[in-house]
Amino acid sequence: MIAGGHEFVQGQKGDWEVVIGLEVHAQVTSEAKLFSGASTAYGGKANSQVSLVDAALPGMLPVINKECVAQAVRTGLALGAEINLTSVFDRKNYFYPDLPQGYQISQFARPIVGKGEIEIDLEDGTSRQIRITRLHLEQDAGKSLHDQHPHKTFIDLNRSGIGLMEIVSEPDMRTAEEAGAYVRKLRSILRYIGTCDGNMEQGSMRCDVNVSVRRPGKPYGTRCEIKNLNSIRFVMRAIEVEASRQVGAIEDGKRIVQETRLFDPERSETRPMRSKEEAHDYRYFPDPDLLPLCLDAEWVSKLRSELPELPDEKRDRFVQQYGLSVNDASVLVVEPDRCDFFETLVEGREAKQAANWILGDLLGKLNKTSLELSEAKLTAEQLGELLDLVNDGEISGRMAKQVFEEMFETGKAAKVIVEERGLVQVSDTKEIETYVERVLSDHGDKVTEYQNGKDKLLGFFVGQIMKETGGKANPKVVNDILLKRLGR
Repeated sequence: MIAGGHEFVQGQKGDWEVVIGLEVHAQVTSEAKLFSGASTAYGGKANSQVSLVDAALPGMLPVINKECVAQAVRTGLALGAEINLTSVFDRKNYFYPDLPQGYQISQFARPIVGKGEIEIDLEDGTSRQIRITRLHLEQDAGKSLHDQHPHKTFIDLNRSGIGLMEIVSEPDMRTAEEAGAYVRKLRSILRYIGTCDGNMEQGSMRCDVNVSVRRPGKPYGTRCEIKNLNSIRFVMRAIEVEASRQVGAIEDGKRIVQETRLFDPERSETRPMRSKEEAHDYRYFPDPDLLPLCLDAEWVSKLRSELPELPDEKRDRFVQQYGLSVNDASVLVVEPDRCDFFETLVEGREAKQAANWILGDLLGKLNKTSLELSEAKLTAEQLGELLDLVNDGEISGRMAKQVFEEMFETGKAAKVIVEERGLVQVSDTKEIETYVERVLSDHGDKVTEYQNGKDKLLGFFVGQIMKETGGKANPKVVNDILLKRLGR
């Protein structure tokens, strides 16, 4: 469903509509590079993962990595896109020190994946369809190191030749929120199918953002490209900053120049890098060392049949199977490991309770500690044990919060912590009756007020009894005994 209406940027001279398109570079999950057998492992010593092909030594010929091709096809299928059974690798000519060939092997006129679409979910509960223009395979360049010497730049070719999927959207987004939702959804899909780990901090997923502004309903304006954004937060902020810059410039009578810009998060500004290249600047032509890539239709069908359950499918199932709200289900399916955690936890337990603990306590704790779920010491089985203790009446909900904190910090089992800290809940009726009698005796005036209709005092009595028992009394048992004793 297309959400109705757009948000506009308010200028000094009226409203402006922002037009946004994204180019996402996603590193292909593969142990070897796109055209060589060199390792793709992150963090290797500089120039330790470079084959003769990656270094572009004379006479070295590229050989396509079948797994990289399969990963691109899987991604295209997950995006509901057209798979082109015949595609062509091209040479994209430009000259950087970290590009030893003097060109990049990419795809231009005939990419491996054609048109597709992604549904994004927005905070107001609406959704939008964002069209995918294409997905093509290409090799990454090396890395220039400017901080190794005061007067020299060094080159690390470990990344040279690593397989990338460039996923290009149509200019369908109109707000920074939509762009952020798009990147989150795309990253989620890539992680589900295992074609990219989506780690933006390590550079395995990067975004180039094309931004232009126009008067509502008017033709597209001149776009500027903001390069190499490595977080969703930066993507959104860069769009806002660049849109504001363009509106201000146009209203001041200036002309927007098509160019490539850099986002500076510290100064919250974009700066020019170079004029924007067009396709003819790169002098694309088919790579003579690589034959057209021809795929077998049955092989593609096999890859389609092996796709896992995708985020939107999982969300719909969670709503149907577990009775969760769409919002709760949407948050749970963002990451595959979060889904797995929930489905392990919910086994034999109440779904809403399991979801609440994950969405509230667990995600809150992960956010505070800047940890990924996979890095946490707490397992789904351990959290399930804690919930069982609550549901069996052995500890109270308040105690459970305390136990959870220690479980998260130490990885200890819930029962161990409960025993060590003496947190077993008191459910013995006779013992609790003793405390009830004592509290009612000490607060005879309050008893009279309650019996005269002041019902809210029941909470006061419960609180006093919990205080007497150090929070260990079973609240349900306390309530039952109090109501019976007070005669109302």
